[in-house]
Amino acid sequence: MAMSAAFLMNNLRLRVDGKCYHLAVSGRGDPILLLHGFSGDNSNWDAARRALQRTHQVIALDILGHGASEKPTSASDYGMDRVARDIIDVLMQLALDRAHLLGYSMGGRLALYLALHYPDRFTSLILESASAGIAGESERQARRHRDKALADRIEAEGVEWFVDYWERLPLWATQARLDADVLAAQRQQRLQNGARGLANSLRGMGAGAQPNLWPLLPSLELPALLIAGERDQKFRRINQDLLGELTRAALSIIPDAGHNTHLEQPAAFERAVVSFLGRL
Repeated sequence: MAMSAAFLMNNLRLRVDGKCYHLAVSGRGDPILLLHGFSGDNSNWDAARRALQRTHQVIALDILGHGASEKPTSASDYGMDRVARDIIDVLMQLALDRAHLLGYSMGGRLALYLALHYPDRFTSLILESASAGIAGESERQARRHRDKALADRIEAEGVEWFVDYWERLPLWATQARLDADVLAAQRQQRLQNGARGLANSLRGMGAGAQPNLWPLLPSLELPALLIAGERDQKFRRINQDLLGELTRAALSIIPDAGHNTHLEQPAAFERAVVSFLGRL
């Protein structure tokens, strides 16, 4: 996987536990693993990759069910524990003993699970618009039912229906001011996903299905950076709560950004990440 001075990107497919994972690798230096959000893929990190690959080897993974990674028929393959084990196997196949870890939204929840259950495999943790799951059992069960209903409808109605539905959520209201070509590229990327992969990702790794990680947070000793958008009130509150539970964490609020800070304010996001990694 040697890289040229121009930081050419290598697209790799690795087989893990009978499933193929697609990943893009570029740059040189300490490795950093990037995990995208729900309905995304590794291309969501293209801008951040250009900033990070100057000093790091960047590994951007298509999470199971997304992008060019496999889309198994069984929802059990998509459980957070199973996918986390797969990712550790990917790092082993790449001969990486340790890596920095950056995850956004769903990828942030997965990154936190990885850091808590495999702390010896990671050097630091960066969470963008992430959470530790839903603490209350009744609330978690209600969310599971909603995620299952959405998964069933995705399979019934198709990906185009889902993208239309997803883009109308209030969570993305702050993106209305972005350039039309940026939004069009994001929509086109989402449309490349398959209904089965998205539906099973919700069933296996949705916020209702994932374990409650809040009780484990005080045990995490890795240095961590929490990132939230100034205009994302829900995740600002969640990340304030995370900050109070983690022993070595800092919180960066990205001005004039909503949930997806790396899309809405890429320069500010990259400064926060590069500065954090530089201090390490």
